[in-house]
Amino acid sequence: MDHMTALIDQNARFADLLADADETTEVPTCPGWTLKQLFRHVGRGDRWSAQIISDRVGEYLDPREVRDGKPPADLEGALAWFAEGPRILQSAVDAIGPDTYVWTFSGPRPAEWWVRRRLHEATMHRADAAFALGLPYDLAPELAADGIEEWIDTVASTRPTLDPGVTVHLHTTDVPGEWMLRGEEDRVVWGLGHGKGDLAVRGPATDLFLALLNRREGDLEIFGDKGIWTSWRERARF
Repeated sequence: MDHMTALIDQNARFADLLADADETTEVPTCPGWTLKQLFRHVGRGDRWSAQIISDRVGEYLDPREVRDGKPPADLEGALAWFAEGPRILQSAVDAIGPDTYVWTFSGPRPAEWWVRRRLHEATMHRADAAFALGLPYDLAPELAADGIEEWIDTVASTRPTLDPGVTVHLHTTDVPGEWMLRGEEDRVVWGLGHGKGDLAVRGPATDLFLALLNRREGDLEIFGDKGIWTSWRERARF
């Protein structure tokens, strides 16, 4: 999958939602935020990750220190600022090399890791914006499945979101995708494939993706201990 092309497309679709919207609209899935704050968060995040790469930052970068981190006041300028973010990120990755390790909040990763992370930040927050505006949300199943795997690798496996020994099986029904996860003392290990878990959840990729992100329950089949499903998502919330 070409994550950069997908990121540019998702950001453009996000911007389209906001072009005619009331920026003071509250975002229920991001409590305390308005559309204006959500827009700035996503746009600045692309620049934030680009600056981490280009400046070889070795620790957490305060978002307030991001260069050009605030959009212009006028709508046209703000939309242009937003669209430029992924291209700034691409330039940073190209300059350093996609396989060069850089700082991330889950440990050193290849620079191209940030492109996939920013992509699914955009797919998630585009859903937030659509739901806030009462509009439908669609996401290609293949992209949603990639988002599930990115969520597992970035969020669910980097902290103890499952108790030791607890196993979970996820299965997408509209595109190929199966994952097995197992809780350990301080993390979750995972891999591709089929297996029997204490909890099994299956359904369309977009529904599963949004449910894992606590955005929408969706049309899912849940087998086994449903308490694991509730607590796991809550512990992985971000």
